[in-house]
This record gives sequence, C-alpha cells and structure tokens, in this order.
Amino acid sequence: MKLITIHQPNYMPWSGFFHKWLIADAFVILDTVQYHKNEWQNRNQIKTTQGAQWITVPVTYRFPQLIHEVGIAPNNWAKKQIASIEQAYAKAPYFEQTWQPIKTILQAPHQNLSSLNTALIQALGKLLGCSAPIYIASELPIANSDPTGRLIDICTHLQGTAYLSGAEGRSYLQKEAFEAAHLDLYFQNVLPPTYPQLYGEFIPYLSVLDVLFNMGDDATTVVSNMGDKIL
Repeated sequence: MKLITIHQPNYMPWSGFFHKWLIADAFVILDTVQYHKNEWQNRNQIKTTQGAQWITVPVTYRFPQLIHEVGIAPNNWAKKQIASIEQAYAKAPYFEQTWQPIKTILQAPHQNLSSLNTALIQALGKLLGCSAPIYIASELPIANSDPTGRLIDICTHLQGTAYLSGAEGRSYLQKEAFEAAHLDLYFQNVLPPTYPQLYGEFIPYLSVLDVLFNMGDDATTVVSNMGDKIL
C-alpha cells in the first residue's frame, strides 16, 4: 500500500497535522484551494503565563484568492512574534535545542504565506522525524477543482493506492468516487496528546511548537502515539 495524505499549509500546525505525515508514505501541501480568513492558514496558538495566545501572520488577501496567492503584509510582525515565542518558552527544557531553525525561517523574507508555511512545516517535520516525501499541489499537473476529484487526481499522479483523510472528511468526501478510482480511503483517528507543559493546567490543540519545546526528541513519540488510521 502507498498511503497519500493531503493537507492545507497551516501556520505552525498542531500535532495532529504531523501525525498524518508520520504515518503516510507521501504528504501533499494543498495550496491550490481558496484561502479562508480566521482559520488556521495564518495563525495558531502557543501557551503563555496567561494561557493560550494567538500568533498570527498578517496577510494581504483579496477574495477569492487561492492559498498560494495570498501575500504577507509588509510590517514587523515577525520580530514581535519571535519575541512572544521566546518570552513564552525560554524556560522550556528543550527550547534552545529546537528553536533556532524555526527562528531562522521567521527572520527570512518569504514570497507569500504558502512559502512561509511550507518552510516551517518542512522544518518542524524534520525535527519530528517525518521522512515521507513532501509535495506542493501548485507544482503538480492537477487541474481538477472538484474537492474529491482533486484529491483523487493527486493520489493517482503520485501512484498512491490509498488516501488518508482527516476525521472531518467523513462528512464531505465521496467514498464511491475513491472506490471507482481503486483507492482505499482511511480516516485519521486521533486524540490530542498529553505531556508536561509549562504554566499549570494542560491546554490541548496548541501549535506543535509546544510539544517540541517541552519534549525535545521525545516529541516524535508523543505525536506518533496520538492515534492511528481507520477505514
């Protein structure tokens, strides 16, 4: 079986994003769908002394731009965000071990939001030991805009025999279309991991930064053990 998983390029994604990559044979960044404001493409959460805090990339967006067309607003957001992350996690046991490659990406210029997110996803995946090859949808010869058809065409192009969806895919994917394309359809089945955190009561669903800074090399085990895939 060659298992393909596909996900939009979220910003500093949560652990479940990387769980899909860890258990798949190929991972595709889906940057060819419409950008949606106030979702996860340009923001995520970290933990501070005051609880969960948003970290956000300001964007220049005009409806109906696709994700790979969305620009980054030209201001000093990165400097402020780096300071926020360093203030929140300076005392985390593995902060120094894992922070520098992420900080370097934040400090660098980026053509658009998708290129920033992809660079961060690749760096975070490397820290977590994600080894399956990664592809960018906008660089693939896929023209199908149908939500299910697009996924099937990507899987077929990459010679996949199965597709791994997030759990929410049960509500919109056309299962019979996957059967007709001779693709097995799996759904991710995960629970947010628990692990030692700073600042008291545990908060789930944070950026994977929280796992890496608190768990170091053990973050891979934490993410891998979140769950599995089910038919």
